[in-house]
Amino acid sequence: MPLAQDWVHKMELGAGRVYLRRILAGLVVVALFVGYNWLCFRNFSTQEAMDQAQLARNLADGKGYTTLFVRPLSMYLVKQENEAKMGPPPLGRIVDYSEIKGMHPDISNPPVYPVLLAGLMKILPFDYEASTTKTFWSSNNHFYRFEPDFLISLFNQILFLTLVAVTFFWARRLFDARVAWLSAILLLCTDVLWRFSISGLSTMLLLLIFMALVWCLTSMERQAQEPEVPGQGMFLLAGLAGLLTGLGGLTRYAFGWLIIPVAIFLLLFAGPRRKALTVVTVVLFLAVLTPWVWRNISVSGLPFGTATYTALEDTGPFPEHQLERSLEPDFTKVSLNTFGHKFLDNTRKIFQNDLPKLGGTWVTLLFLTGLFLGFRNETIQRVRYFLLLCLGVLIVVQAMGRTQLSTDAPEINSENLLILLLPLIMVYGVSLFFVLLDQVRLPFSELRYFIVGAFGVFVSLPLIYSFLPPRPSPIAYPPYFPPVIQSVSNWMKPNELIMSDIPWAVAWYGQRQSVWLTLNLQPDFYNINDYQKAINALYLTPKTLDEPFVSKWVRSGKDGWGNFLIGALVAKALPPTFPLRQMPTGFLPEQLVLTDYQRWPKEGQ
Repeated sequence: MPLAQDWVHKMELGAGRVYLRRILAGLVVVALFVGYNWLCFRNFSTQEAMDQAQLARNLADGKGYTTLFVRPLSMYLVKQENEAKMGPPPLGRIVDYSEIKGMHPDISNPPVYPVLLAGLMKILPFDYEASTTKTFWSSNNHFYRFEPDFLISLFNQILFLTLVAVTFFWARRLFDARVAWLSAILLLCTDVLWRFSISGLSTMLLLLIFMALVWCLTSMERQAQEPEVPGQGMFLLAGLAGLLTGLGGLTRYAFGWLIIPVAIFLLLFAGPRRKALTVVTVVLFLAVLTPWVWRNISVSGLPFGTATYTALEDTGPFPEHQLERSLEPDFTKVSLNTFGHKFLDNTRKIFQNDLPKLGGTWVTLLFLTGLFLGFRNETIQRVRYFLLLCLGVLIVVQAMGRTQLSTDAPEINSENLLILLLPLIMVYGVSLFFVLLDQVRLPFSELRYFIVGAFGVFVSLPLIYSFLPPRPSPIAYPPYFPPVIQSVSNWMKPNELIMSDIPWAVAWYGQRQSVWLTLNLQPDFYNINDYQKAINALYLTPKTLDEPFVSKWVRSGKDGWGNFLIGALVAKALPPTFPLRQMPTGFLPEQLVLTDYQRWPKEGQ
């Protein structure tokens, strides 16, 4: 009995109470983790996620930094660079200057995230077959979840939980336990972060890198206030800051612009050695970035490959995805007004839509209100200056870097850069909440817990609603249905080429080389098919077939795909010179498949 009484006493008042709280908190996190994946998981639905996943698989398979998703713009850049190095091909001879007959080099994605995914693919047993029989991956003998998509999502959710832990310890270090716990809980219950975690994008990794950078700068600012601290530690932290910023830039190129607020912060608050520390940070940043930039220049002639032209995408001369689909882009229409109009149009969207609803919660409003609040702690005040510097830089970068990807997948896309600031905004918003709460006179102290709980529930409502019906299907159709994509792809040999309006999905789910649907049938399609590599199949989905009839089809011109589709679907006639004339049954009207010969089993076989 005494032993039992001692155990009960420890659980109620002693150290056991702390362990019990931790166990309960862990169980809640596990329940949230399992419940979200069971009820809310959705297969990849963004171009960027599938593109980087197929790139990672090529790395894991020992094929180098090559891609099965071929952009016509990438072909153009690689061809231009090879011609500049080796000169024009001999008369009458076709040379593979675009490097499409083999594995095409990827010049669109930075390397860090694909390399991490490649390591994950080496460790875990990835099954790339879309199952219709296995439990959890199928439902009623129908495809339901794609296993590699799910495993990549689990990896990102582990990064998400790590981010919550890092934010907690950083907030407890600068503020207090109340702010740290509530910030971590609200961050864990932020619906938009959970959606990013299952999207397959590199956002979770980038958030973690950003918080590590913030922690590094915080430590430097604190040490600068203590002259007795040895200077070697400051230089190590400065180098680490440059390394982290460089790694972030190699995870998503736009992140590299944060070297500007990092350098300004160090010049203002890094103490008497501020100039030397800033130089160390910038030099390490450039040292991390330079080898990759040199690789891109040697392959494509541009420091960031196709991403170098991001500021031109979705502008007047190149609306939607037209630039990346251009086999011979015409840059003569570009002027300074092109960039000015894009900047004004997109900053308007950011201030009207993106910034007010950042993170899907109104904690952002608390943060903005808290800008007028002074802090006695100089470190808190100075880190907020850094946050505001980052906000200003990212607004400009996001405005100039916005493309059709943001329209195809609003909010959950790689161009949503403001989401990187959400952990800091959450912490500062929560700190203001407690400042206001402490000013309120309550009739009894226990009411404070009710107010904090109600605040947490209210902020978490978007996540709560995601568990309630109706919930979307895990299948991201239209246009992505992995079993059909795999069926069409399996008709092709591994070295054959498919043209598609979803080439990233063909590359990821079908593991076949796929070139993006060119802007025009004539001459672009024939240019590739006749002079670079034979196109063995054309695969179109609702992404094209559901486009507006007049604006996209009728007005595409006599050489556009619109007239071709009208003839193929309405008149049942193909151009006499078109090489792909075999059409399997069962795909129309939602999808169109044409091949060079009958590759599917004949009826009765």
